Amino acid sequence: MAEHYNVVVVGGGIHGAGVAQAAASAGYSVLLIEKTRLAAGSSSRSSKLIHGGLRYLEGLDLSLVHESLAERALLLKIAPDLVRLQPFHIPVYALTSRRPLTIRAGLSLYAILGKLHRDSRFRKLHRRDWDMLDGLETRELQAVYRYYDAQTNDSELTRAVMQSAIELGAELHCPAEFLRADISDTGCRIHYRDASTEHACTADVMVNAAGPWAHLVDRSITPEPEGVSFDLVQGSHLVVEGTLNHGCYYLEVPSDRRAVFLLPWGEHALLGTTETPFIGAPEDVSPLPEEDGYLLEVLQQYFPQRPQRVIERFAGLRVLPSADGAAFSRSRETRMPVDNPILPRRVSIYGGKLTAYRSTAKKVVDTLRRTLPARKAVADTASLPLKPPS
Repeated sequence: MAEHYNVVVVGGGIHGAGVAQAAASAGYSVLLIEKTRLAAGSSSRSSKLIHGGLRYLEGLDLSLVHESLAERALLLKIAPDLVRLQPFHIPVYALTSRRPLTIRAGLSLYAILGKLHRDSRFRKLHRRDWDMLDGLETRELQAVYRYYDAQTNDSELTRAVMQSAIELGAELHCPAEFLRADISDTGCRIHYRDASTEHACTADVMVNAAGPWAHLVDRSITPEPEGVSFDLVQGSHLVVEGTLNHGCYYLEVPSDRRAVFLLPWGEHALLGTTETPFIGAPEDVSPLPEEDGYLLEVLQQYFPQRPQRVIERFAGLRVLPSADGAAFSRSRETRMPVDNPILPRRVSIYGGKLTAYRSTAKKVVDTLRRTLPARKAVADTASLPLKPPS
């Protein structure tokens, strides 16, 4: 007889690990199936930021910013060895499109949404401090604003969340390839391959947390879920030679007004990201030569004295709701379609932010409670400490 679980999760990225932790903490039996390794896809190829989404204020997405700031504050508390506060600097030049008054207004609203906590406050730097900013170009520089956000190692955070889930009783099968699932009114039957052996298990519910592969997982479910309209958008990063000693930099690209970050990353610096439409197999994503040129041009403009030798390059994929216009201005809404709104047996996660993984996972589990048997919670993910993986 096939083994039975309350919840089976497909996908070992940050959202899959988050759902496994949330379900296990709520007292449910959990199995997570991951094809290659934890954080193998987008969850190891992000900008490594736990941030409130300052730039989302331009689209007046206040609820997302408020949620992200709350989750940032929580992660700083429960994962201090994995999530660290960093100073961020926004330089304003004569040709910068976002003028000082606009930036000050945005940072003020950011602080208010952060409940005026000290981590959400900002200030304008004195001119005498400009020369200490890691070689930032000071010609035609008119102002520099400093605020705070947080940085993490995304793959380590994912592994820490999954380790917490395992300590709560969740099981991890990795590497194990999801093959198909049959869903009925009475439950789910899930087939997967571990090494060369095919296995089957049953579950009360299943969660598709396969990130850029979510649509492929949905196609392997019977009955097949209705399609979700989405786009894959590639984001490339460069690790460039030379460290940063004074924090992070939020830079406006002159050609398209997008934001690019320059961040400390070990002994070097991380530069990103791009937003390039992607068509193809998600596993084939890789940085494009034109993306290298785009990012290095930004580095040259703002830090002309810094070396431009690229140590490493990587690309990940965002899942964004389909819409006209540039990806930069598009909603970061997370979609979580279910097969049955009254008694859901399957939830799929399309999109999602690294910062808000925990709150997204909680929403998924809360949605599935309608179908799951009653259980007594054994922990609360809002207070469970996260430790660096050993």
